[in-house]
Order: sequence, then structure tokens, then C-alpha cells
Amino acid sequence: MGVGWYYMASGWIRKNRRVGPISEADLLSEISKGKISPDTLLQSSKTKDKWVPMNSIGPAMKHWKKLHPEEE
Repeated sequence: MGVGWYYMASGWIRKNRRVGPISEADLLSEISKGKISPDTLLQSSKTKDKWVPMNSIGPAMKHWKKLHPEEE
């Protein structure tokens, strides 16, 4: 659970900015708040430090689908 996650957030001053590191619990919280969606880019040591869309990360998508059952 010690993995630090980063995600790309959009801002109105700078187009994209890297946010993190955040814990896996915080990552799920950000998904619940709607700050992270399936097309948001994520990065951690679990992704071999490459930016990947959230929809390619199984546990994150499972959490998102639980919150959005109508979109399956």
C-alpha cells in the first residue's frame, strides 16, 4: 500500500499539472469525488512509472464502476 500515485489534473492557468504523490486510499477518494475519470492519466511504480489511463487499472476501474453502474 506504500505506492505513490500521481495523476494529471486540468487547471485553468496551466493546461495540465501533475498531482501527487497520493496513497491508494486517496486515489480511490479522488475517484469518488469525480476528480479522476477513466480517461485520466495515472502514474506509479505499479505502472512502471509510465502514464496510463485510469481505465487500464483494474482496481481503480472496479471502484469507478461501483460508483457509476449505469455507465457499464
